Amino acid sequence: MNYANIKKYDVANGVGVRVSLFVSGCTHHCKGCFNAEAWDFCYGQPYTQETEEEILTALSHGYIAGLSLLGGEPFEPQNQRALLPLLRKFRERYPQKSVWCYSGYTLETDLLTGRAHCEATDEMLSYIDVLVDGEFVEEKKDLKLRFRGSSNQRIIDLKRTLSEGTVRLWKDGDY
Repeated sequence: MNYANIKKYDVANGVGVRVSLFVSGCTHHCKGCFNAEAWDFCYGQPYTQETEEEILTALSHGYIAGLSLLGGEPFEPQNQRALLPLLRKFRERYPQKSVWCYSGYTLETDLLTGRAHCEATDEMLSYIDVLVDGEFVEEKKDLKLRFRGSSNQRIIDLKRTLSEGTVRLWKDGDY
């Protein structure tokens, strides 16, 4: 896997100050995408053990609320396989911090079953607190929306959703 960027002090992609990893590779190709250069799976730099440790170290500060995964597309199957070890280590070291993940895939049709589901998906979903799902739709773009780009995208409380078996939207103030 390659990655496009690591932001160590991000306040735009989840609650609080976060460390955000922007992975490379996306097959959605949404019209008006803010990060179209990251569609290419070869864009950016190779993700290595050193990269993983850099991210985990950046998360160690008390003022960091958690980790955000963006893209590109974190749920492209080859990206899931690379991100899963990071999420395992994150949960071991920082159980009190949250994980937000942004995906153009839809939870019910693409992630729980469907085209993005692979052997890593269920475990990866189990480590995520908040999932922002759905492709960016330029015609539904709304700059007043918090933590999402278009009104079709949902901010899902993934922990509640998985435990209750029905989609539960995130409420501001959680995670």
